[in-house]
Amino acid sequence: MDLLNALVDKGLRREPPTRDEALAVLATSDDELLDVVAAAGRVRRHWFGRRVKLNYLVNLKSGLCPEDCSYCSQRLGSKAGILKYTWLKPEEAAAAASAGVAGGAKRVCLVASGRGPTDRDVDRVSKTIDAIREQNEDVEVCACLGLLSDGQAERLREAGADAYNHNLNTSEATYGRITTTHTYADRVETVRQARAAGLSACSGLIAGMGESDEDLVDVVFALRELDPDSVPVNFLIPFEGTPLAKEWNLTPQRCLRILAMVRFVCPDAEVRLAAGREVHLRSLQPLALHLANSVFLGDYLTSEGQAGRADLEMIADAGFEVEGAGERTLPEHRAGALAAPGGGSGPCGGADGSDCAGGTDTCGQAGGGVPPSAARTDLVAVRRRGAGTELPPNA
Repeated sequence: MDLLNALVDKGLRREPPTRDEALAVLATSDDELLDVVAAAGRVRRHWFGRRVKLNYLVNLKSGLCPEDCSYCSQRLGSKAGILKYTWLKPEEAAAAASAGVAGGAKRVCLVASGRGPTDRDVDRVSKTIDAIREQNEDVEVCACLGLLSDGQAERLREAGADAYNHNLNTSEATYGRITTTHTYADRVETVRQARAAGLSACSGLIAGMGESDEDLVDVVFALRELDPDSVPVNFLIPFEGTPLAKEWNLTPQRCLRILAMVRFVCPDAEVRLAAGREVHLRSLQPLALHLANSVFLGDYLTSEGQAGRADLEMIADAGFEVEGAGERTLPEHRAGALAAPGGGSGPCGGADGSDCAGGTDTCGQAGGGVPPSAARTDLVAVRRRGAGTELPPNA
């Protein structure tokens, strides 16, 4: 296809596709799917080889969040049967992190529910980072604590955090339909604060919330402008007890097209295969490794993931290798810029490295939604082990 050849050429030059080209990737047919995966896979291998970075989540504080994000099982008013607990002690969080590192994780992501951290919460997380470093000196630490106030990103950086995660989730045009207790602009500002403090920015999206192809392209192009080093691609897990419990709008084929589009728009960023991959990609998960160069290992915040051993076997069987602790994840032109004030290297894939200024149902679209009767609800399992429980983690 001329389209795919053009997109590969642009990806190898770190040049962005046009919006029409990105939309065209999402509109390709199932007959063209393997061609799309192969083309995006060329871009992925050019910048990241056959390495797969493993990441591990530690849920520091679970449930009872005052925000009303419709997709979240921890939201205000959620009736999902998830674990609820207050802050883990630093030694408990460090033990959970060590389980992930033992499974091959290179980065530990420390997550806490809530609108954003208080200064006391930042102190708690700082002590937790110290405890983790005592046991695993070289592990990367990413914090995900919600909206940041002035000076908090700098304090986290001083405490030893390497990165900060705050997802945009969906397009600006549809954000108010998903969340009302904070704004899209609030999220953008937190990502900018993290970058300005010298933290590696991690920001991505959630697909499957009833958004249109235009919404998906909008949010990915917005991410490109923000220039996160890591772009997690989540697929909605429709938890019972949340407003989006009936939103089963994804097929494995559509998930692959979304991942390919993200890779073409952000060719040299770490594209991370995140929550919902087991539910929506199912047996096509190995194909997604040709598009994403990073995955979460084991369980997620409030749902069970694939067993860690199964993840490692999948990576090996697909012909990929786990990225080692001493290997650099990002291409040199991006990794070297992290030490500079502000972090990052310009828009992901940007040819000149300069800084930029800051729905409808998908059913019926090519490879789009699935009727509720075909949804694999049996694959949604609430997390009942790991940090905050008496059962060992799924790492």
